[in-house]
Amino acid sequence: MASVASVNASEAVLQPFNYLLASPGKSFRTKFIQAFDYWLQVPKADLKIITNVVDKLHTASLLIDDIEDDSEIRRGIPAAHKVHGIPATLNSANYVYFLALQDIVRMNKSDLVTVFTEELIALHEGQGMDIYWRDNSTCPSENEYLAMVANKTGGLLRLAVKMMQHCSDSNVDYIDLVNNFGVYFQVRDDFMNLRSAEYSDKKGFCEDIEEGKFSFPVVHSINENPKDHRLVDILKEKTNDTKIKREALAIMAKTDSFNYTLEYLNQRENEIRASIQEFDGNPLLEKAMDMLHLDANSSSFNTIEEEASGNTGSLSSGYHYSTVLYTGAATLILLSNKIW
Repeated sequence: MASVASVNASEAVLQPFNYLLASPGKSFRTKFIQAFDYWLQVPKADLKIITNVVDKLHTASLLIDDIEDDSEIRRGIPAAHKVHGIPATLNSANYVYFLALQDIVRMNKSDLVTVFTEELIALHEGQGMDIYWRDNSTCPSENEYLAMVANKTGGLLRLAVKMMQHCSDSNVDYIDLVNNFGVYFQVRDDFMNLRSAEYSDKKGFCEDIEEGKFSFPVVHSINENPKDHRLVDILKEKTNDTKIKREALAIMAKTDSFNYTLEYLNQRENEIRASIQEFDGNPLLEKAMDMLHLDANSSSFNTIEEEASGNTGSLSSGYHYSTVLYTGAATLILLSNKIW
């Protein structure tokens, strides 16, 4: 009988995780931690563990997120579950969650285990609501959406800063600023997903529409004109048809949802900058906000006129609008990599 080659269990289980890890993102969360350490001055050994834990959790959460969204692409390559299969990818992600918890337990600080548990619960609640709205074709209110984002996107950021605060001699609480930053980052990502050429190259054209996602511009558009059900119907289709996606963009432009999103981001940015100054400034966060800033009047934007052809043109018949198309996204993101 032929002998069976021994397989290292950990290496086998980690294959989907390591597959994604080999195509790194912009390391936003790592740089976020470094920026807050400007204030908190966490001991280097503790900071290294916290950074590693957050990186593990983020990468593992992307594996699960891509399964839940049935995403085709992540970071410009096929999603892990498309290569390794759903069972192995799901198990790998869950395995890494517990590896991260093990790292926290070894720090022998019981408060950190509590923080870890609370924020992982919040993260899953946020993700769960996002999925619930999508799968039940239920559009949330803007406030409901923002509450979800505070959990889904803000969860890992809060986890990082709360753990840092527990390991720091500082008594200053930065969590309100962290929450504001998490919401800003997600709403900005929602905008870029629909308007950025660079995002299209890495994740596909208007991926959020294809996933049926109720993102911030979508939520605004539907609530602005609740009698028009066409946008909800498009989301139900989860289509990869470029013409239909462009029709969805036209609907959102008609309700001025992209400009509304930019105005909302500007308001949030002002609040974040004011908070940073209240904490005596932070050059790393300030420079990051400079890089992440989106301005409709900037040269990074082009004002365009698009009109439906009435037959098989790029937009559906009946929509004529003036809006902004973000053409400088790739440049902005490349620059922002220096910080984020």
